[in-house]
Amino acid sequence: MPLLALPAVFMRGGTSRAIMFHRGDLPPQPQWDPIFLAAMGSPDPNGRQLNGMGGGTSSLSKICILSRSDRPDADIDYTFAQVQIREASVEYRGNCGNMSSAVGPFSVDEGLVRPNGDTAVVRIFNTNTKKIIRSTFALREGKAETDGDLAIPGVAGTGSPIRLDFLNPGGAATGRLLPTGNVTDRLDVPGVGTIEVSLVDAAKPCVIIRAADIGLTGTELPDHLDTRHDILAKLDAIRQTACVAMGLAADAKEAATMRGTPAIGFIAPPMDAPTLSGAPVTASEVDLTARFISNGQPHRALPVTSSLCMSVAACITGTIVNQALTKPPGGSIRLGMPSGILTVGAEVERTANGDWIAHSGAFYRTARRLFDGRVYAPT
Repeated sequence: MPLLALPAVFMRGGTSRAIMFHRGDLPPQPQWDPIFLAAMGSPDPNGRQLNGMGGGTSSLSKICILSRSDRPDADIDYTFAQVQIREASVEYRGNCGNMSSAVGPFSVDEGLVRPNGDTAVVRIFNTNTKKIIRSTFALREGKAETDGDLAIPGVAGTGSPIRLDFLNPGGAATGRLLPTGNVTDRLDVPGVGTIEVSLVDAAKPCVIIRAADIGLTGTELPDHLDTRHDILAKLDAIRQTACVAMGLAADAKEAATMRGTPAIGFIAPPMDAPTLSGAPVTASEVDLTARFISNGQPHRALPVTSSLCMSVAACITGTIVNQALTKPPGGSIRLGMPSGILTVGAEVERTANGDWIAHSGAFYRTARRLFDGRVYAPT
């Protein structure tokens, strides 16, 4: 079978990696899925993606498609695709915060945006969520700076900081910050029973529960969770029921096909916890202990859009996140997670009539171009 050769760049963004394409180098969108699946090496019943560029985890099985924007409020249009590993499925329902950090540097280095001076501000329109992200980062000789002293938990070494501001992140998928109108809901989940959840949609729709409510401490590491098939099945059952409650799926059958949306996480109050590097997190260093499941797999850090959603939820009185805090969030929250500590900020307001509005969410990441050339996929 002849191979299709497509120009591409391979980049790390935060704790993820993705193949970056110019939209103009791809065929029309209805033809994307088989190309992306072949490029990543999916579907793979072994879960390793050895026949492609994927790395066998959801964080390493991603695609970004970019082009200049015609919108007056944006410089770049950015579409994110999550390629499933074992299934022949590509999802476009949500965004990836980690890979969003690579969009600005890619756009400058590829000549899609030509800023002046020593700092770039790139306005990114994410087509998945219909939201604007502002990316701010340093330049050197007209290219994105990579050297710097910002360390990100889960990534070896340091890099130049990239600030991402998600503007008006509420209702990214459902159209409402609180899709049910409630700060907490009690869901009747088949095979699980009744469980209290907070359903929040900021940057990405999330289902947040207490770790104790499913028999966990909240400090479990991904490798341990991978062996707890009972817990993973329970979490996915909760996620599917929440998917219907949030209006993202018509019924449980449709919800079962939506692996990445909504995301589900469980939290606990600040506590001492192990990390993947062996360096422990102490309770005094964090405001919350958190773990997330990403496309059916325990995330080895935290999905950044989900972390932003939790930061917004922390500011909303009465949510499960807000209840777990031992002190007011004060505009940012320190999340203890499997790779260390992630700090995320949010600006949230309650109006005179009692409605909650998320004005913005922000965090810092690093990104780096790893190589460029051509990706080959069967035609």
